[in-house]
Amino acid sequence: MSSTNQSPQYQKAESKFLGAQTDEERLTYLDEMIRECPKHKSSEKMLANLKTRYIKLKEKIESQKKSGKGSKKSGIKKEDIQAVIIGKTNSGKSSILSLLTNANPRISPGIHVSFTTKHPEVGISNISNCQIQLVENPAIFSEFYDRGIPHTADTILLVVNSIEEIPEILREVERHHAKKLIVFNKIDLLSPNEKRKLEATLKSKKYNFCLISCKTQEGIENLKNKLFQSFDKLRIFTKLPREQKSPRPIIMNPDSSVQDVAEKILKGFSNSIKETRIYGPSAKFLGQKVGLKHKLMDLDVVEFKTR
Repeated sequence: MSSTNQSPQYQKAESKFLGAQTDEERLTYLDEMIRECPKHKSSEKMLANLKTRYIKLKEKIESQKKSGKGSKKSGIKKEDIQAVIIGKTNSGKSSILSLLTNANPRISPGIHVSFTTKHPEVGISNISNCQIQLVENPAIFSEFYDRGIPHTADTILLVVNSIEEIPEILREVERHHAKKLIVFNKIDLLSPNEKRKLEATLKSKKYNFCLISCKTQEGIENLKNKLFQSFDKLRIFTKLPREQKSPRPIIMNPDSSVQDVAEKILKGFSNSIKETRIYGPSAKFLGQKVGLKHKLMDLDVVEFKTR
């Protein structure tokens, strides 16, 4: 996948490939790269390499479809960043999902309607240029609650309407390793003095929390910020020489290296890299040349040159 002596069409396809978020997208752009790759003797090895990668990636996708890898009994495939919303019935879980994502869950019209959500609801929220998967679990302690879903979460949002709810819900999710963020909803029903006392009490108990109202949308922006801060992830952008960085970052775990990013783009891709330059927090200077073992930092931009 050499980007230096190729046509603009090839370079455009390669740029899309490097910024792709799913294997299906990568397969599409690999196909474009094969079509746009020059068909002469000096590029035979490169073309053969592209075709081999295409075959392997296609086999991987088909194998995952057959095995159902990545899916659970609920049919939810975990994305790179996932938060699960948990709370009692009528706590405001569905409203939060609706406010933060593209999902349109059924929302209970009042306190006399119970268990509106009977199946997990999934939505995608775009926060700080990252796509975050939010999953609303049916009401905790109900027959519809799925105890398996929080196992995969990076963060669990515990939606409550009273301080008394917090300990019992925390006990239910304490075995999950995800970070916990308490979302105290319906503060529009409280006076300013009651809100101050509530905040002081939650701080005294050292809870990680935010106060919101789905009705007035007070505190929603603060919730978005706290949610994003809860994820211990790196946002790594890619770019081609003389081109802009990818619009969406590749999500990586802390302590990830240049090689880890290359392998997440496509297994075996790191073997084709002849030079890497870094622009961002981990670079000593703009465009620093680094090796595959270079450790990356949040918001780094990686430029790959291939053989």
